[in-house]
Amino acid sequence: MIDGDQDKTRGGGSHTPVRPERLRGPVEFVGRAAELAQLRRLVATPPCLILLEGEPGIGKSRLVTELLAELPGRHLVGECDDVPEPFPLGVLLDAIRCGADHLGPLSPVAGALAPLLPELVDVLPDAPPPLTDPAAERHRLLRAVAAVLAALSPATLLLEDLHWADPATCELLGYLSTHPVEGLAVVLTARTATPGSSTPIHDALARTPPWSVTRIPLSPLDADDVRRLAARTLRLDDPPQQLTATLLDRTAGIPFVVEEVLRTLAERGGDPLADDSVPFVLRDVLLWRLRPLDEATREVLGAAAVLGMAPDQRILASVLNLDRVAIGAALTAAHRAGLLHDAGDGLRFRHDLARQVVYDLVPRESREWLHLRVARVLEQELPRPVAQLAHHYRRAGSGADFVRNAEAAADLATERGDDATAASFLLQTMDIAELPRPVRVRLAAKLGRSAIDGLSQAEAIPVLERLLADRRLPPGARGELGLVLGRMLRQQGEALRGYTEIERAVPYLRAPRRKAPALAVLAAPDTVVGRHVDDHLARCAEAESAAAASGDPAAHLAVRIARASLLLELGDPAAWAIIKELRASAELADRPREHARACLNWAQGALHAGHPEQAEALLAAGRALVDETGYERLTSLVEATELSLDRAAGRLDGLAERLRRLVATTERMPVTLLDARAELATVLARTAGIASGSNAEGRDEAEVAERALREVVADAQRVGAIWPLVQALSALARLAVAGRPDEAVRHAADALALVRGKGILVWAADAVLVLAEAAAAAGDPARAAEAVAELEAGIAGRDAPLAQAALRRCRELVPA
Repeated sequence: MIDGDQDKTRGGGSHTPVRPERLRGPVEFVGRAAELAQLRRLVATPPCLILLEGEPGIGKSRLVTELLAELPGRHLVGECDDVPEPFPLGVLLDAIRCGADHLGPLSPVAGALAPLLPELVDVLPDAPPPLTDPAAERHRLLRAVAAVLAALSPATLLLEDLHWADPATCELLGYLSTHPVEGLAVVLTARTATPGSSTPIHDALARTPPWSVTRIPLSPLDADDVRRLAARTLRLDDPPQQLTATLLDRTAGIPFVVEEVLRTLAERGGDPLADDSVPFVLRDVLLWRLRPLDEATREVLGAAAVLGMAPDQRILASVLNLDRVAIGAALTAAHRAGLLHDAGDGLRFRHDLARQVVYDLVPRESREWLHLRVARVLEQELPRPVAQLAHHYRRAGSGADFVRNAEAAADLATERGDDATAASFLLQTMDIAELPRPVRVRLAAKLGRSAIDGLSQAEAIPVLERLLADRRLPPGARGELGLVLGRMLRQQGEALRGYTEIERAVPYLRAPRRKAPALAVLAAPDTVVGRHVDDHLARCAEAESAAAASGDPAAHLAVRIARASLLLELGDPAAWAIIKELRASAELADRPREHARACLNWAQGALHAGHPEQAEALLAAGRALVDETGYERLTSLVEATELSLDRAAGRLDGLAERLRRLVATTERMPVTLLDARAELATVLARTAGIASGSNAEGRDEAEVAERALREVVADAQRVGAIWPLVQALSALARLAVAGRPDEAVRHAADALALVRGKGILVWAADAVLVLAEAAAAAGDPARAAEAVAELEAGIAGRDAPLAQAALRRCRELVPA
């Protein structure tokens, strides 16, 4: 089934013939001395977490093999599969099995692994009762794995091909980066993320502090390395410069390709630079290795490439209707030809590049037939490997079968609390053109719900927008899809678009239990321009009515949280009673994720109103809940709130750099990005020294701050986000008040106009104070009298210490 030989001749100049001798053993390890020495230093002083990155074939696995060969102690090894089942932590469980014989006393939480590791039932504690919340169940699994790893330490944990890892594994590794296990050295290998795309492991580690992960990038071999490799492999004392240059040009210095070419040169013999020599590209090298194989062996090898890196002989026999003896003989022949190698647990392709080349050599029609045959065989397995079935049916071109299994895989992932994997499967189904509309709508609704918590919003948003543009969409589906689209847009930082989509969706949400949380979202005042607080209050009242009609405790809880947040922003003292009641309630305690989100929202509201002590306490509670639940979506919100509190309290030392780091790592949660940028620009403005100094350094700092503030204003206006817009305009006004009072007045007036449109005068304190200072400096304090009076009336009776303090200063400058 593999296409025939396609050797090509290449022209070349005359030279002295080089006659390599027979290959004398494994290709030498060269070119990684510095990286190997760095690895040895790091793993010698655990705990540590190391990420080896590079393109396919760059030598990541070879490097860690060299590391482990001389590394004393316990090695826990796991390898990710390119078609993983929706089974969280699979690669970590494989690694734990490596050290199962050394397990001693364990924490009771480790019992959560008992259902996943039945072979260790005599070693692990009893399994705890199941939890009702899949996310909490998954987090308990993470804690269980961490506990077992602690029991196995000191050890080295090596996990390979993490670009294929499931999100739960990546979440745990992100956790280990900031909560290291004493005595555990963690070494990961992964392909470098390509521009414009990422993987769960890169996303997870991008959200960790820079100091928590040591990244070791591997680059291609240089000319000296290629020359040494050629000398050792071909037994040449002094390889010609032309040979080195040709090898480097044809292989791009990728070690796996260089090795394969050199192996073939050594095995074939002859002159490596002759016109009819073996071509220096991997495909043609493997074609040369295929030459001695008969058609039957090639057919088995092609089917093996379709099946995967480590083909199962039993499945191959069923696919090809051959007996196991014939399959074994064919694979052995491929091994002798250098196309497979013995990994200790069976024959497998030495590298995914080699498997891909063999796969591509199988004609397309044959490949599709093989994928279909593999799928039909796998259908008989119990439990059904739905992820593999989806993969093979898609490659076979069987759209209906693919969708059926992809949905099953997504449902299984959702059941296990793995929203990111569920969203990945569901996104793939959206590419099937012949998908019936009802099926597409059903899958899109699942996609929307998974993508919200799976952080796949950017990919899911266009899918939902296309569906909502269809006028034939049923009303119920329009409401559900519009709601999830609005939530995703908000999380992507598109404040007004998201708010508007939810507004459009609400009339189509017939079930009160669905309508109440949607209306609760619309009650939040600090998100969008163009909506008065009276609108938010009305939405909150509607939400309360819907929650009462639903009889759903979760809907009622969401509305109560929203009511407290709204009252906090208004400076209404009644907010604190609601917060106290909710935090003492079993309803909120039983929903730790909702509790964490509520505490962080309330901390921000307390900060806006000028209650730093309460904000600190709520932030501490929210942070503890995020750590307890492993709710990674809120990690950046925790840090952003903490930095905002530091800025409000005047703790500016090192704050700008911390904010810069946060801004650089919020790309997967853009909802926090604009607020973080507004905080950074405000801090830069406060530290610029423009008010008191005229030195060049101060002017430069002021220019940087002003540019940053203007960029925040432009982006906040574009997305309709009111809080960072008011903050940035007020900071711009403050920056200009000393030298450009007219400009300061204009910015402050713009901020005041936005606040006036919102109807929450508590937010106008900074802007009105700038107006008063500018008027007083101009000798005409009466110019600010109207604004000061408006502030005074707007905050009368309000629980807003920050605004009250600003008003007292305003009255000193502009007497009534």
